[in-house]
Amino acid sequence: MEPQLGFIEKSFDLRYSDLVREALDELPDCFTITDPCICGHPIVFASKGFLKMVGYSKDEVIGRNGRIFQGPETDRRSVMEIREAIREEKAIEISLLNYRKDGTPFWMLFQMCPVFSKEDGRVINFVGVQVPILRKLRLSGNGIVRSEMSLREAGNGAREILFRCCRSEVCSDSILELGHASCLESVSSNDDREFDINEPCEASELEKTKASTAISNILSVLTHYSELTGKLVCRKRYCLSGNRQLGASLNICLGRIKQSFVLTDALLPDMPIVYASEGFLKLTGYSRHEVLGRNCRFLSGTDTDPTAQFQMKECIQYQQACTVRILNYRKDRTSFWNFLHISPVRNASGKVAFFVGIQIDDHCKNHETNSLSPEMQQLSVVGAVKVAVRSLSMGASTS
Repeated sequence: MEPQLGFIEKSFDLRYSDLVREALDELPDCFTITDPCICGHPIVFASKGFLKMVGYSKDEVIGRNGRIFQGPETDRRSVMEIREAIREEKAIEISLLNYRKDGTPFWMLFQMCPVFSKEDGRVINFVGVQVPILRKLRLSGNGIVRSEMSLREAGNGAREILFRCCRSEVCSDSILELGHASCLESVSSNDDREFDINEPCEASELEKTKASTAISNILSVLTHYSELTGKLVCRKRYCLSGNRQLGASLNICLGRIKQSFVLTDALLPDMPIVYASEGFLKLTGYSRHEVLGRNCRFLSGTDTDPTAQFQMKECIQYQQACTVRILNYRKDRTSFWNFLHISPVRNASGKVAFFVGIQIDDHCKNHETNSLSPEMQQLSVVGAVKVAVRSLSMGASTS
């Protein structure tokens, strides 16, 4: 069941000033803005250009997931690449075959990027820009230079675009340049039948530039109107401050610990990771910049047991230590059984400032040559982290 429209729009308006919708509507580009924090990752804003392009009304789009524009010939691999980019909270640029409301397919360049909260580094929205692709001109069998984008494919939203057909002997060296877009002025029905919608379609440099410019303009609007509410957003995840940014001395101390572990900030919403050991990066396949600022739940997947997740959540809520065996996933989506221990870490004043999570691959645990048991290895990491954190906070309080 889709979230209610009023709730969807309100979630967007809480972050930005009331005037943001009006400002976004003035942009000529085709784009959507989605909210990954709402169940189903729905569209919370759709531009007028986008609605015209796909033939849907605003009420038919807001609250829906972007998959409604996919169809039988949409490449599943491309869809998976977009999902992976969302999961990893990174930008992506890809050519994609989508469908309008009337069922006509069209190729587009899809460029998407995350929008981060400047306060805590969380992903607030995703901006997705869609640029219709004008496919390269070629010489057809009847001697006519024509576009591989037909009137049927172009649809009502692009009929004002101009594209001339002429005999090759007259204008073989003269092809209209792309302006804002293009379309056929006249194409015979026979030519249209030759068009293969499944043929791979790549965007031109002009179309890529148009998409990048649109992304920049949209982010400028969002940034400006977030400043008016004091809930600032930005294109890049900022380094966190306070507990949010670890001192160099603490980083050095933690770097001496060889086991796989992460340190999360207990004082920030959603408890983001503020330190990840080399062992953790090696175990999971992620790079450090892909991990910092994120909640550990990104390691979960389809077959992760929700009971184990609830157990961890409950222990964290009551600031207690816990040990679970949970199915997690690496960056390449291979799974592994994680023998995981989580423990609160208090600062010098006795307040829980962090949680440390120590991971041991359960398969490797059974073949461990280390003289210490897995449980003792985890407790030794907890002890080392607690000493490092308390030493740092005590030094800071006396300086």
